[in-house]
Amino acid sequence: MIKSVFTRYMVFISLLLVFSFGLLVITLSVMVSEYSERAKGTSMTEAAEQTAGAITPYRGEDELRDIPSEVAEGVRGYAAVADAFVYVLGDDGALIVTNDPDFAEGGVMMSAETVESVKRGSSGYGMSRIENTFSEKRFNKFSVITNASGESTLVILSSPSSRATYMSAPLIRTLLVGSVWILFASCITVYILLQRIIDPLKSLSDAARAFAKGDFKKRVAVSGNDEVAEVGKAFNNMASVLEKNEEMRNSFIGSVSHDLRTPMTVIQGYVDGIRDGTIPEEKHGYYLDIISSEVKRLSRLVNSLLQITRMQSGEQKYTLVRFNISEKARQVLISLEKRIDDKELQVDFDNEEDLFVFADTDAVHQVLYNLMENAVKFVDRGGSLRVRVFRDEDKARVRVENSGEGIPAEELPHVFERFYKSDRSRGLDKTGTGLGLYIAKTNIEKMGGSIRVDSVPGETTRFEFDLPLANEK
Repeated sequence: MIKSVFTRYMVFISLLLVFSFGLLVITLSVMVSEYSERAKGTSMTEAAEQTAGAITPYRGEDELRDIPSEVAEGVRGYAAVADAFVYVLGDDGALIVTNDPDFAEGGVMMSAETVESVKRGSSGYGMSRIENTFSEKRFNKFSVITNASGESTLVILSSPSSRATYMSAPLIRTLLVGSVWILFASCITVYILLQRIIDPLKSLSDAARAFAKGDFKKRVAVSGNDEVAEVGKAFNNMASVLEKNEEMRNSFIGSVSHDLRTPMTVIQGYVDGIRDGTIPEEKHGYYLDIISSEVKRLSRLVNSLLQITRMQSGEQKYTLVRFNISEKARQVLISLEKRIDDKELQVDFDNEEDLFVFADTDAVHQVLYNLMENAVKFVDRGGSLRVRVFRDEDKARVRVENSGEGIPAEELPHVFERFYKSDRSRGLDKTGTGLGLYIAKTNIEKMGGSIRVDSVPGETTRFEFDLPLANEK
C-alpha cells in the first residue's frame, strides 16, 4: 500500500500522462494510417491511369501489340513511384508487363474468366487475392484500356500494404519517439513540481513534531507567493503565537508560584514564631494582623486566577442591563473616600450628564474600582485625582487621571499583561496581584468596549475606557 503523498500523486499523474499520451498516439496513428491509405490509393490510381495512358497507343483492334521496352520501363517506373506492383494483362490472362519477380512476363497469370470478372466488377476486388491469384490479400487498383472496337486490356496496380509505408512508418516512428520524450520530460517536470509542494509539507510535518515535543522555535522556510507559501507563512505565524503563549505560560506559572510562595512564607514564618515563642505574646496581635492581610492577599489572588480561568474558557457570564454609569462611577469614588482623605488628594468628578450604558453592572464596578484604586494608590500625597464621564458619539467614556510619577513609555505596552508590575509599582504596592488591569481589559472588551492608557512621566497617568451607550427609554 502506497503511504507517501508524493508517491501517490507521482504514480497517479504518471499513469494519467501515460494514458493520455497513449490515447494521443493511438488517435494520431489512426489518422496517419487513414491519410496514408488515401495517399496510397491516390498514388496507385494515378499510376494505373498513367500506365493505361502509356500503353493505349499500342492496343490494336484485336490484341495488344508489342510494347517497346522503354514504355515497359516507364510503366514499371510508375508502379515503383506508387510503391506497388504493376500487371498489364491480355484478354487471355497472359502477363504482358510487370515488375513483380514472382510472375514471369509472357506467362498466364490468371484465367480469362477472372480477367473478365475483374473488368466487370473491379470494385469487388479492391482488397482481395483476386480469385487466389495472390497468396495473400492485396490492395488493388484497376484500369481498363478499351479500343475503338470495344476490346479491352486490364491494368492492375497491386500492393501487399494498403498504406504508404514510406510515409506512415516514419511518421508513426517519429510520433512514438517524440511521445516518449515528451512523456519523460513531463514526468520530470511533475516530479520537480511535486517536490516543491511536498518539501514544504515535510517541513511543516517536522515542525509540528517539534511542537509536540515542546520546541516552539522551529520555523519553516517560505519562498514564493503561491498557496503553499501562504500555508508556510500562516504556520510560522501560528508558531510565533504558540511560542509567545508558551513564554506567557511559563511566565504565568513563575509569577503565580512567586506570588503564592511569598505570602505563604510570611504566614509560615510568623505562625512558627508564635508557636515556638520567638514572637512575644504582646506582639501576637500585630503579627496576626499581618497574617490576616497575607491570607486576604492569597484569597484575592486565587479569586483573580479563577476569574481569569473562567474568562479564557468562556464560562464567565455577563448579564447585560441598562444602568447609569455616571452614578456607578460616583459610588465607586465615594467608597474610596477614606483612602483619598488619608493622602489629602484633590478630587475632581466631571460629569456633564448622566449616561446610561448596556453592560454588566458587576464587571463595570470591578473595572472602575480597579482603575480608581490604582490611581489612589500611586498618586503622590496631596496630588490630584480626576474622574470624568462624558459622551463620545455613540459611546460613553470614563477617564481616570492622577498626578504622580507616571509610567515610563517602554512599560505602557505591558501594563495590561497578566502579573505585570513595574519596578516602581512593586515597591509601592505590596498587596496587588498584577492581574487587575488584565481582568479590566478583558471585561471591557467582552462587553464591546476598549481601554487604553497614556502617561506623561513625572506628571500624569490617564486610563480611559468606553462602552456602547444604551438606547433611550
